[in-house]
Amino acid sequence: MTALGFLYPGHSGEDDYPRIEQLLGSDIRVDLVHTDIGEDAHRVDALLEMGSPGRLAAGVEELRLAGADAVVWACTSGSFVHGWEGAQEQVRGLAQTAGLPASSTSFAFVHAVREVGARRVAIGATYPQDVAQLFADFLGAAGIEVTGVVGSGIITAAEVGTWTEAEVLALARAADRPEAEAVLLPDTALHTAAHIPALEKELGKPVLTANQVTIWEGLRLADRRVNAPELGALFTREPVVQA
Repeated sequence: MTALGFLYPGHSGEDDYPRIEQLLGSDIRVDLVHTDIGEDAHRVDALLEMGSPGRLAAGVEELRLAGADAVVWACTSGSFVHGWEGAQEQVRGLAQTAGLPASSTSFAFVHAVREVGARRVAIGATYPQDVAQLFADFLGAAGIEVTGVVGSGIITAAEVGTWTEAEVLALARAADRPEAEAVLLPDTALHTAAHIPALEKELGKPVLTANQVTIWEGLRLADRRVNAPELGALFTREPVVQA
């Protein structure tokens, strides 16, 4: 049994996790611990506090007791807002506290982009434009070219959690660029687990979403690879062939 531990901020899109767990197979367990987010706001000051060491450390012991093999901070904005170096420091602190391999959703996106063989990506974010641009800057620090950034101006994770499949598809379409080799939807509050095949069929290229890449990152840390086509190109043996 491989046990994956996730620190998830608040309550919004967390039901993606049991949905994904069902698609992974009976020997993989997904353990989710909710962290206290403080103020629910896609604002830099609130996001910095959301991912502060004290708030993350509070949930780590529960994951350790559950027997997690790895831990991932399941939040994109609460990691990339610290910048490349700050996000690395955040993950190092989490690993030291947990005594386990650790990562965050922001680094999961970097690793997932490389996994599907993309060099140029487009971003469709629920965040305000200034916060979305910080994610583009984070990817740029990893050597990934961002062809365009679409921000939706949504302030709270609670509102993002109410988005329907039609709204998710509309965001992905708005974000896509012909030169982009993958489209990224970076918000763990956004329900996407049930929509990935439709998204990739619509756009004809890999679509990487926050909860999807977060789970994949946990598997990567635990040295597991799972073939689950229902979760898109990232979870297949071969990347989607670009049109």
